[in-house]
Amino acid sequence: MVLRRLVPVLVFMLLAAVAARAAEPQPPMLWDANERLAKPDLSALPRLRFLTGTDFPPFNFIDGTGRLSGFHIDLARAICAELALADRCQIQALPWDELDAALEKGDGEAIIAGMAATPDTRLKYAFSRSYLQFPARFVVPRAKVPAEPLYQGLRGKKVGVLSGTAHERMLADYFGMAQQVAYAKPDDLYADLKAGKIDAAFGDGIRLAFWLAGSEADGCCRFAGGAYLAPEYLGTGLAIAARPGDTKLTEAFDYALQQISVKGTFAELYLRYFPVSFY
Repeated sequence: MVLRRLVPVLVFMLLAAVAARAAEPQPPMLWDANERLAKPDLSALPRLRFLTGTDFPPFNFIDGTGRLSGFHIDLARAICAELALADRCQIQALPWDELDAALEKGDGEAIIAGMAATPDTRLKYAFSRSYLQFPARFVVPRAKVPAEPLYQGLRGKKVGVLSGTAHERMLADYFGMAQQVAYAKPDDLYADLKAGKIDAAFGDGIRLAFWLAGSEADGCCRFAGGAYLAPEYLGTGLAIAARPGDTKLTEAFDYALQQISVKGTFAELYLRYFPVSFY
């Protein structure tokens, strides 16, 4: 009898714990800690030069002191440290349209600048595995959060989405029970969401995270539900590019990325630059 009375309490406590964890910023974990990746020998490499951009905050930017900063910069340094190459590690910032030529000329060994591995770019570069993917997310007004699971809670609700995007196709395919409202401009979508004219917005998680963290949102809204990773719609994410055929270097990046993820370094960097997690 006592056990029967305790079961509802224990279930409630478990659900409360899950809900509390869901409310915390969640860094991505894209690596299997049990996968055994070999550490390539890079002792003969005279230096490891990363090429990056200057105007893609918070990934790479020039800060107020004139110093090159950002998520990509710290990630490159963490990779060098994991590969025991910190003393031979260099990072150079160039305009985006000069990165390709600089790598081809041998002015650097790799590009870490928000480049996506696509069928077209794979013809020009060798890539590491993805270090960051951009999931699709729902954002809802705090005053009317739909019930979970969202595929039921959004039934018949108005959900805004940018027209002509992969997110529009994804919303139609997976959440056809919602009433889709297409927008041509992000600002119009955000304004209607903030005003309560629509029940939710669906789109790129990182763009929505930046909006939520900004003054324009003014605390009106929050993420709801989970992060939706769908490579067939959204691609495989960002990766480090090297010259074609330089698989030894990309394998070294894979090893380093796995290690810094398992050790928690990647999560620390992620939360430093993305305090409103898009995962």
